[in-house]
Amino acid sequence: MALIKIIALLLEYPDEALWQERDEVYERVAAQQPALLPFVERYFATLPLDMQAEWCALFERGRATSMLLFEHVHAESRDRGQAMVDLMAQYERAGLELDCRELPDYLPLYLEYLSMQPVADARQGLLDVAPILALLGGRLKERDSDFSLLFDALLQVANSPLSSESVAAQVAGEERDDTPAAMDAVWEEEQVKFIDDNACDSSAQQQHQRRFRDEAAPQYLDLSAGGTA
Repeated sequence: MALIKIIALLLEYPDEALWQERDEVYERVAAQQPALLPFVERYFATLPLDMQAEWCALFERGRATSMLLFEHVHAESRDRGQAMVDLMAQYERAGLELDCRELPDYLPLYLEYLSMQPVADARQGLLDVAPILALLGGRLKERDSDFSLLFDALLQVANSPLSSESVAAQVAGEERDDTPAAMDAVWEEEQVKFIDDNACDSSAQQQHQRRFRDEAAPQYLDLSAGGTA
């Protein structure tokens, strides 16, 4: 699905090369998701250097808005390593070449993978992570960031009842983890080795396909009464 690919590019660390493709992005967004046009216009009206700074402030300070999907599911448990291995194997079977700079659960990478799948499979893939998308969108909305619109657009593509608004009340009372003091406390923790090189099990495909669906709802967030997208 082309729209998922475009949203993946807009969620990726801003690359100056994307500004050269702005006309095509405008065209596709206007045709498929007009509600995103204000975001797209604001994005390309911003200098690349300024957009890079904004992106870093949103997605690289603290873990609450991390775009590493398993951060919000497994945190630092041992299950995270096997989940990474399973997801890498799934990408490889789909012919997606991984960039060594990114972990396999990096959201733009996962979206790129979904954009290569049949429509029904892509929608299901988004539904599998819908609670995480709503959580991220809600936190960004709480921080007055229009990046939340991208997450709402993904939830709409998935026909999910969730939205950034549906979790707004629950994230409103969260303590920010992107302050200097909070960041110092978080990153003092011991670094985790996420992937066990010897843990790959080719028989895990079916188990992985259920992994997001069964475990994607963060334990500390009640999404059972999600609103409409």
